[in-house]
Amino acid sequence: MGVIDTVRASVLDHFGVPSADSAAVTFLGLESIEILRIPDGEYVHYVTLGGARHPMADPTATVVDPDRGPRAELVLTLRGRRGSQAGLTRALAVLIASPAVEGVVLQPDALLDLGEPLWHSAAFTAALLSVSDVPELSLPEPADPVRFLSVAPITATEAAWVRLRGAAALREAWAEADIDIRDPHRGPAKL
Repeated sequence: MGVIDTVRASVLDHFGVPSADSAAVTFLGLESIEILRIPDGEYVHYVTLGGARHPMADPTATVVDPDRGPRAELVLTLRGRRGSQAGLTRALAVLIASPAVEGVVLQPDALLDLGEPLWHSAAFTAALLSVSDVPELSLPEPADPVRFLSVAPITATEAAWVRLRGAAALREAWAEADIDIRDPHRGPAKL
């Protein structure tokens, strides 16, 4: 079983479903990225498949190990079984492709700025990553495990706040204002 099949099986098992709807996105020069859509009560989980195919590497490294190095997939959870998040699949594919395209290493507290809405008419133009509830997936040696990172959609103002004060300060502002970051229609935190 390949890495992506192993990741898919682990994700489906975590959410307790036998299968999930999916969409594939392909960028020139990259392998296909798949986005799983998993309904779960009042929420929908979107999970990338493709980022863990290869380890992420420091773009300045002269030698890249094809087996060792961090691997990641992204998990975005939004409230609402039905929604108008047209374009979200492409945005998640862009985010998970950023290590291959821009040499970014995805990790908790990373700020990824798309500079355009994450989905059609969304107020969110960036994403803040954190550790997901999906457990880390061990791969056969010598490969490093796959980490699942939660995606929090954020506004340009919130992204600026993260750059100025850090991810913890934004999370504190959300907690103080009782903001549900899974609400696709939420307003920005008052900063």
